[in-house]
Amino acid sequence: MATETALTAKVDGSAVAGLALAAAGARHMFGVVGIPVTSLASRAAAAGVRFIAFRNEQSSGYAAAAYGFLTGTPGLLLTVSGPGCVHGLAGLSHATANAWPLLMVSGSCSQSDVGRGDFQELDQIAATKPFAKLAVKATAIADIPRLVFQALAATVAGRPGGCYLDIPSDVLHQTLTQSEADALIAAAAADAAAAGSSPPKHKSLDDGIVKAAELLHRAERPLVVFGKGAAYARAEEAIQKLVDTTGIPFLPTPMGKGVVPDAHPLSATAARSLAIGQCDVALVVGARLNWLLHFGEPPKWSKDVKFILVDVDEDEIELRKPHLGLVGDAKRVVELINREIKDQPFCLARTHPWVAAITKKAKDNVLKMEAQLTKDVVPFNFMTPLRIIRDAILAEGSPAPIVVSEGANTMDVGRAVLVQNEPRTRLDAGTWGTMGVGLGYCIAAAVAEPKRLVVAVEGDSGFGFSAMEVETLVRYQLPVVVIVFNNNGVYGGDRRSPEELTGPHKDDPAPTSFVLAAGYHKMMEAFGGKGYLAETPDELKSALSESFRARKPAVINVIIDPYAGAESGRMQHKN
Repeated sequence: MATETALTAKVDGSAVAGLALAAAGARHMFGVVGIPVTSLASRAAAAGVRFIAFRNEQSSGYAAAAYGFLTGTPGLLLTVSGPGCVHGLAGLSHATANAWPLLMVSGSCSQSDVGRGDFQELDQIAATKPFAKLAVKATAIADIPRLVFQALAATVAGRPGGCYLDIPSDVLHQTLTQSEADALIAAAAADAAAAGSSPPKHKSLDDGIVKAAELLHRAERPLVVFGKGAAYARAEEAIQKLVDTTGIPFLPTPMGKGVVPDAHPLSATAARSLAIGQCDVALVVGARLNWLLHFGEPPKWSKDVKFILVDVDEDEIELRKPHLGLVGDAKRVVELINREIKDQPFCLARTHPWVAAITKKAKDNVLKMEAQLTKDVVPFNFMTPLRIIRDAILAEGSPAPIVVSEGANTMDVGRAVLVQNEPRTRLDAGTWGTMGVGLGYCIAAAVAEPKRLVVAVEGDSGFGFSAMEVETLVRYQLPVVVIVFNNNGVYGGDRRSPEELTGPHKDDPAPTSFVLAAGYHKMMEAFGGKGYLAETPDELKSALSESFRARKPAVINVIIDPYAGAESGRMQHKN
């Protein structure tokens, strides 16, 4: 009788959504609750989906996006209707731009009130479509399980990206019996499993793999380039095997760092200009030939370079028109290239002119940088604290901390100084150069990789976008240390020329200025976390040692000379 009663008990749309998400394999959800989704968050948590409540939808969206990258499974973002949905667009669009899987779920106004000016009314399907691979609405409670599984599958199909599921308020309040809900969820799961058993249809790779191996073999100056798509695909073993077997130098994009350890002797990171300027064949894996790689065009690249482009999306290959395009999963394609090379082996010796030139240039540049890094400059420039931070992170060993990097100068200089020897241990502004991702990324990393310490190295401007999420760090007691490079503003405070210091508002603070010597560490202390102020090498070393050992929420406020950096970092030509 009890079983029968349980099966005939009524469950509402919020409960069905939570059960469907859990049945589809969701383990975490990020967001901000309110009308009409508060119950959905609680119901999902009851079903086994841990809900991480944020202070702002933008930060939770960035968290969901980063979670998708770090885990290879869709990050979940929950928002309220109307303005909550609009705020969530930041994370949705960011995920799609970076090719990371994310499902944004939003409540919306009751269907019967559409067009009447209802509370937070918005055509959310129209709002999300430009940024989503798929945008769907549940018009009845029975739709929810099918659409949950459909949308989650779409986030990871082909090129990963963001999808959107709209659940109106009236649908969330509709009811079914538990047995009806269970049957709908089981049917949706079965349909998804059947659809997932059919591999994607691509052209045969056989001829392309042979050609790729031949091109690499015959090249005089080959180069392997890989990006965050290779990291997402878990291609690290295959790529390192390719590098070690062939002796070909490699170059990672910023979030590709660690796929092959930065410390590897064939790393061309410190010889980037030489590597891309003189290579004659470039195997590009999981990286787009966009602005980050200078579009693959002269003068940064040789006009005669032959690109072998490996991408999961055929449209990307059609857009770039490489010498050879290979459509497929990065890990699988590189494994096939390795297999082909095994049958026709070759290896560039360390004395090969190309390898020797890359190695020498990289060594010379590293020595030049180390000469700057060894100096203790006070007031701090960027190099001194970054060296201290680098050494503290490396001392943690394995599993290596996940580094979150955000800012202009802080991120740019940090990319050269900070070392990644394990894959998916660097998160930064990404394809769009998005500012405001920092704290959301930190929370996602701590949730997705609970055995790793998370260290954020943030410019004070970047930190400001999401600084209120330090309360979230404290609330969930996450092992995150946030290091703020405080140089009094965007790029370094007031840098106006005499020509700009005119007019009726000349006495206003500069558009780039913040409050001088702001006490960012006090903000963390206000919520019960640990705050540190560091103005000297010894103070910074002490703060890092104590906070890393504690593995508790902390902010280290590092005072930087406001004239130490450059305006717009390395992007002055675009500002």
